[in-house]
Amino acid sequence: MQLFIGGACAGKRDAVTARFPTANGWRLDAAKPFSDSQQALVADTPLVITGVLEWLSVALERDDNDALRQQWQSDMAALCQRAEELNAPLIIIANEVGRGIVPMQPEQRRLRDLNGWFVQDATAQAERVWYVRHGLLQALKG
Repeated sequence: MQLFIGGACAGKRDAVTARFPTANGWRLDAAKPFSDSQQALVADTPLVITGVLEWLSVALERDDNDALRQQWQSDMAALCQRAEELNAPLIIIANEVGRGIVPMQPEQRRLRDLNGWFVQDATAQAERVWYVRHGLLQALKG
């Protein structure tokens, strides 16, 4: 798995498109579990997953951070394993939201926490991690 992270309009999508021009896309559905991403895997075809922040916003209704993390860690591990079995490169595009102004609303601060934990867990699973800023890529891992 590869993770591309950066701020809004930083060039993440362009960087991924340039590297994986034949990739299929999957936008996470806020009403469905992360594990549903597996249905988009196709043998020998890269899969780009987007919509992480919006998907995490539904988790604001729950108050069990540890259970949430355990679930998406398990789902992510299963997705990575299945992608490897199918020789389908897996790419996640995530937003960096921890470098800006800290919001006053508690739910918005929690969303940033959830996003940070998700990105940490994705980084742990990823073979390569890229930080994208101003259209420039910096390899952080791999």
